[in-house]
Amino acid sequence: MAVQIKLSVFQGKTIAIDGPAGSGKSTTAKLLANRLGFTYLDTGAMYRAVALFALRNNVSLEDGNALAQIAKTIKIEFQNDSDNGQLVFLNGEDVTEAIRTPEATYGASAVAVFSEVRSELVNQQQEMGAKGNMVVEGRDTTSVVFPRADLKIYLDADIRIRAERRFLDAIHQGEESSIDTQVELLKARDKNDSERKASPLMKVNDAVVVDTTSLSIEGQIETIIKIAKKRFTVV
Repeated sequence: MAVQIKLSVFQGKTIAIDGPAGSGKSTTAKLLANRLGFTYLDTGAMYRAVALFALRNNVSLEDGNALAQIAKTIKIEFQNDSDNGQLVFLNGEDVTEAIRTPEATYGASAVAVFSEVRSELVNQQQEMGAKGNMVVEGRDTTSVVFPRADLKIYLDADIRIRAERRFLDAIHQGEESSIDTQVELLKARDKNDSERKASPLMKVNDAVVVDTTSLSIEGQIETIIKIAKKRFTVV
């Protein structure tokens, strides 16, 4: 296990990571937070939780008002875990695996198009991150949720590589899929995320772009740490 970095210059900082699906955001952000001794905030998990609750309760994913009400009333909690990095709880239930199903993944993208849902969850996310010492990951963390983050990272990768990663995830979960299927799913997801009216995915001007096509997860973490050290004047 990697030793946590104990550098005072990192204390109180917020590192925000954006990027398209399959670019490595979640795993990299989770492990980076662990390396720095920071809290990890997966904003996407909150949209997945809203979608999961809606699907379980037969609430239409096209009903923005009903979805916003769900976002206001359900309780989403995060808990650090030595084995999984982080657990996600929905009204006290561990839904860490449940929110990663294809249905919840699609549902999260559908839920995220509604500005009233995003407004509610962004407020909650900003409250969680007010104290700093946090690595935040999602599709609008650098542009909307934490526009004043101390360091903004945009992870990207070739779509074929992203599809291969998603394919391996699907196989790991016991699902039938193919790389070509994942390519098509990612194209649709990218289009939906970048063209939605509410907080679309974008590369903000002051974000540092990291191409993860040929980088391992460890390589991604080391690259971001080097960027952070330079940004925070560590020599």
